[in-house]
Amino acid sequence: MRVAMFSTKTYDKTFFEAKNEKFGHEITYLEARLTKDTTSLAENNQAACVFVNDILDADVLRNLSEKKVSLIALRCAGFNNVDIKTADELGIKVVRVPAYSPHAVAEHTVGLMLALNRKIHRAYARVREANFSLEGLLGFDMRGKTVGIIGTGKIGQSVAEILQGFGCKLLAHDPYPNEALKEMGVEYVKLPELFSSSDIISLHCPLMPETYHIIDDAAIRMMKKGVMLINTSRGALVDTPDVIEGLKDGKIGYLGLDVYEEEGDLFFEDLSEKVIQDDVFSRLLTFPNVIVTGHQAFFTVDAMKSIAETTLSNISTVEEGKPCVNEVTVDFIKS
Repeated sequence: MRVAMFSTKTYDKTFFEAKNEKFGHEITYLEARLTKDTTSLAENNQAACVFVNDILDADVLRNLSEKKVSLIALRCAGFNNVDIKTADELGIKVVRVPAYSPHAVAEHTVGLMLALNRKIHRAYARVREANFSLEGLLGFDMRGKTVGIIGTGKIGQSVAEILQGFGCKLLAHDPYPNEALKEMGVEYVKLPELFSSSDIISLHCPLMPETYHIIDDAAIRMMKKGVMLINTSRGALVDTPDVIEGLKDGKIGYLGLDVYEEEGDLFFEDLSEKVIQDDVFSRLLTFPNVIVTGHQAFFTVDAMKSIAETTLSNISTVEEGKPCVNEVTVDFIKS
């Protein structure tokens, strides 16, 4: 298949080229994000391979359809950036990578918890300046703390398994409880109880209308004073201005983010020589108890190999006219 790959970085090309030796697709690697203004780059291709910050709204999908693109191959698990209903109406198939490496994201999530708790980011900077004072670096034992996990799919389950080894008490919320976690002793509760009981809250749910800004002022007011909040899922799960207010008044004691609602113009790029125009994001960076990473939780060798393998396999399956288990349909969303 002829494939236009948008938002390509050098590491994408490295892993996809290696895996494509087996599949033999014709891939054109494009640095540009897919937007309404860049759909022309997909000309003469049958598929568009996209990532988390590419835009696939109704206008973009119609433009792609006019260019005979019949397949959208997401190289990620989330599909909130795709208008699935319009894709279905246009006869464009959408496939994704539902489970590239839940361990990669889970381990990064716990890494953020540990770094925030023990102030590792601040300690590193101090020691580089020969400052060995321990003032302001006091942490707490993770053992015995209550962690609330919102979303208990593969990533949420992996986080729970790691934290159980730390001796944490685990609460969870998900419309579809995970039986494996129940057997581990994880207690499923309603959101208000999770918010009010948890010392640490970690988000692992997809971005859908029901989960948009699931963390807002009302949710924050239910939380313990000094709560730790971690989001390695999707930026729009969190109302950032409300979280900033929570940080200012001390309700939120620690914040770890690997995603950000308006990350499309920021993440995956080197902006070190530029002035960031996003005032909300810039405000976040002023807090000493905040760690932001640039959507890197997925970024391990193992995950990249899996993403490339599954994406190319999805494309081949569709090309051969076979049912693809990783297809996203209107019925899939409804279920």
